[in-house]
Amino acid sequence: MGQFRQISTFVEVVARGSLSAAARAEGIAPAVIGRRLDALEERLGVKLLQRTTRKLVLTDEGTAFLEDCQRILGELENAEAAVSARSVHASGHLLISAPAGFGRQHVAPLVPSFLAEHRDVTITLNLHDRIVDLIGEGVDVAIRIASLEDSNLVSVKLADNRRVVVGTPAYLQRHGVPATLDDLARHNCMAISSEGSQRGWTFQDSGRAVTVKVAGNMRCNDGAVLHDWVLAGKGLAWRSMWEVGADIEAGRLQPVLEAYSAPGNDIYAVFAQRRHLPLRIRAFVEFLRRSYMKPDYFGTGTQAGASLPG
Repeated sequence: MGQFRQISTFVEVVARGSLSAAARAEGIAPAVIGRRLDALEERLGVKLLQRTTRKLVLTDEGTAFLEDCQRILGELENAEAAVSARSVHASGHLLISAPAGFGRQHVAPLVPSFLAEHRDVTITLNLHDRIVDLIGEGVDVAIRIASLEDSNLVSVKLADNRRVVVGTPAYLQRHGVPATLDDLARHNCMAISSEGSQRGWTFQDSGRAVTVKVAGNMRCNDGAVLHDWVLAGKGLAWRSMWEVGADIEAGRLQPVLEAYSAPGNDIYAVFAQRRHLPLRIRAFVEFLRRSYMKPDYFGTGTQAGASLPG
């Protein structure tokens, strides 16, 4: 800090033509300005200014040094201006990661509208269902659908979400509406499978979480396929409200076993750090949150999360 002050004082003295003028501009005694110049010349080991009572004359070394100092101070001023501008104007590139199904339905369609508001931002959206390494892969924002209460990740909740068992009205009319978890054994339950294993469906029963292993004649590792199958009336599926909320609102699907609904598997934006978060990241996360806050954006059963801290 002392070296920088010495350099800026040197440039200011030359610009104003005297120690006293530079001192008045800074509101200090001329002797302080003189001591700074003395310290600078002593540190550099050269004479920069020939000082008399009437005028200042730059030495050859002083002239060369002045040009470098003016350039450096100008670049610093430009850098500060650019950073300050970014604090009120979003710019730069965003690398976003999101689950494939959710990203296709609820992130990708919003990107053009966000970019229309922030024309100096560019976006790369990567859709996949693996957990990304935010720092290692340089991801600015990851959208995750999970319970993150015990996570060490820095996150902002974007919206509530829950999972429900659904079927078409026609299927339920043919096979009956299940009233208890045991009734699922009499239904064709189409479930997500991965690497040869079938995941269970989780419910809340008498205040505790219960995972039910269901059975059916159709399984798939792609949630979008299960969605298509359940809409075709082939059985029951356990799906997130972000995926089936609009179908429930339109009457295409009907939720069952709602008394057993498990705690939410909510929607979060996750980043590597919270401090000094670039405006483009804050703006994008807030844009998603505002979009999801619109009444019935996901259909019945979701609610937007809290706003992003400043």
